[in-house]
Amino acid sequence: MNQPIETQQAYWTKWNAEGREHRLSDISRDQLEVVLGWLTSLGKTDLNIIEVGCGAGWLCPTLVQFGRTTATDLCADVLSRARARLPEVAFVAGDFMALDFDAAKYDVVVTLEMLSHVADQDAFIAKLARMLKPGGVLMLGTQNRPVLQNHNNIPAPEPGQLRRWVDKPELEALLKRHFQVRQVLTITPNANKGVMRLIAGRSAKRVMRAIAGKAVERRLAAAGFGWTLMALAEKPVEAAN
Repeated sequence: MNQPIETQQAYWTKWNAEGREHRLSDISRDQLEVVLGWLTSLGKTDLNIIEVGCGAGWLCPTLVQFGRTTATDLCADVLSRARARLPEVAFVAGDFMALDFDAAKYDVVVTLEMLSHVADQDAFIAKLARMLKPGGVLMLGTQNRPVLQNHNNIPAPEPGQLRRWVDKPELEALLKRHFQVRQVLTITPNANKGVMRLIAGRSAKRVMRAIAGKAVERRLAAAGFGWTLMALAEKPVEAAN
């Protein structure tokens, strides 16, 4: 399952340069909306925040509104361009699992669409927990396996692209080893095959939005048909570092 870091780096450098550095998908916009809501609910603007797997840094302008922001990703070239756009963010390039971050330093860890691309998911979650202060919060988004597998045609992984999607029970089990899970929800219904495409396909969603806004999409997401699993979890106050 594992692949050389150099191969992974080449894949994600190309992926960001061709996509996320230029435009956001509806999936990313919905993730941003959820993270913004969670951050706002904390009621603070002096937080110490780190984003793990920041890609092109598209979420960072939102994060800096709430405090000091560090962002890390595998792709040094991508981060060099992000650094030029966002000098107020401390960007750190490298393999996250090999980088040395202080324990119990951060109030908030944000990581979006990173979990499915790491070889050891439990070690990844454990490291995120170590980096948080007791009482700190994790805001995590990852692909929702049943929706991608059953309702979407997804190309096979390319060299350098690790892929291990999870479902909601698997995500909750991973998190509960290290966190108190506060909320897990799905967002952004999306389908391009089977019957679901008639409800959650791109064309179908445009029609339904014209008729009823996003009411149908909200119902589908509440029923678990969202593309993304979003989880809010808290590090126990009594947890050892």
